[in-house]
Amino acid sequence: MKYNLINSDLFITNRKNFKAKMVNNSLAVFNSNDVYPIGADSTIPFEQDRNIFYLSGVDQEESVLILYPDCPNPKHREILFLTETNDHIAVWEGEKLTKEKAFETSGVSTVYWLQDFDRVMKEIMSQADTIYINTNEHYRASTATETREDRFNKAVREQFPAHKVEKSNPILQRLRSVKHPLELDIIQEACNITEKGFRRILNFVEPDVWEYNIEAEFMHEFLNNRSKGFAYTPIVASGNNANVLHYIENNKQCKAGDLILLDVGAEYANYASDMSRTIPVSGKFTKRQKEVYNAINSVKNQATKMLVPGTIWADYHIEVGKIMTSELIGLGLLDKADVQNENKDWPAYKKYFMHGTSHHMGLDTHDYGILHEPMKKNMVFTVEPGLYIPEEGFGIRLEDDVVIQETGEPFNLMRNIPIEADEIEDLMN
Repeated sequence: MKYNLINSDLFITNRKNFKAKMVNNSLAVFNSNDVYPIGADSTIPFEQDRNIFYLSGVDQEESVLILYPDCPNPKHREILFLTETNDHIAVWEGEKLTKEKAFETSGVSTVYWLQDFDRVMKEIMSQADTIYINTNEHYRASTATETREDRFNKAVREQFPAHKVEKSNPILQRLRSVKHPLELDIIQEACNITEKGFRRILNFVEPDVWEYNIEAEFMHEFLNNRSKGFAYTPIVASGNNANVLHYIENNKQCKAGDLILLDVGAEYANYASDMSRTIPVSGKFTKRQKEVYNAINSVKNQATKMLVPGTIWADYHIEVGKIMTSELIGLGLLDKADVQNENKDWPAYKKYFMHGTSHHMGLDTHDYGILHEPMKKNMVFTVEPGLYIPEEGFGIRLEDDVVIQETGEPFNLMRNIPIEADEIEDLMN
């Protein structure tokens, strides 16, 4: 991996916390993601399943983690299964994890080769009453493709029909939403890499540059700082392209006088950052562009202050909507009649600001978290208000990543990334 080795204390703690939530005499199984084919002998670059990574730090295909805290054999209370490396694999693909390196990475002392999985699984299932299966139940999940985990879950129900089945997901939703200090350090590093990319493009952008040129500048900086690249498909949207919320073509020329909405973030060690900035192609905002920009920045600052322990996500968005409504009236985009006659299920401000303001972030850009439960210390959220005005030919979104504190305002992981309109202009000129 490009990233520096993560302290195994993180994964030891994560497993300890997970096992504490398991029912008596149960085991849990976590599988790596598949390597997905493209065609011929080509494959999509491997991305590890976030849950097995969260619990072990193992970032390798065809790996399996079993947790069985009540196992009669102490050796089998935590087990890793890995593909056995050999000279042929070492020559063609590079060495895989050895048992010693797997222990250094994860803190799991019992490591078997994958060829022993069926034998060991049969033995420990004969001792256990319940099995936890790993399912993706994120509120935004789209699961058109059957995963390695899906196939395992199907097979285990057929092979062991008398066992009780529990879901790992409810435990992981809570655990993953509150970050360990080591996780916060990793996310901070991802944000720092994103900052380097943004400062690079502030010195690069000028009229007639292409959106994909800007994307390439970000990628250059990310790769040079031990990142695999973007944490999600980047948005580089100039002019009216910014009014398409998930514009990812990045294939238009940036014209003088236009704005460029950038929604990009570097990954680091599988953790995400998520930044939005909007900059002027010519290095200077028009009076109207700056007026809208400053209104959005004001909403972001006010919204950020509300991210404190005890806040409910849905209530927070209602309050942000009220702030945005006030700004839209001040900008002349709404009037009082629009607000008085609005549909309460789709308030008037939604004409110009139709997405949410914040989401959990961590190993996934839209990370696990139970939205109806109160916010807690060390949760990481984005704050990303925006306005999209097709009739004026531009859209603006501003976004930072913040950590909820025990008291007071959240800590901004992107505090060093330029955001004030005047500072953006100064740096571009």
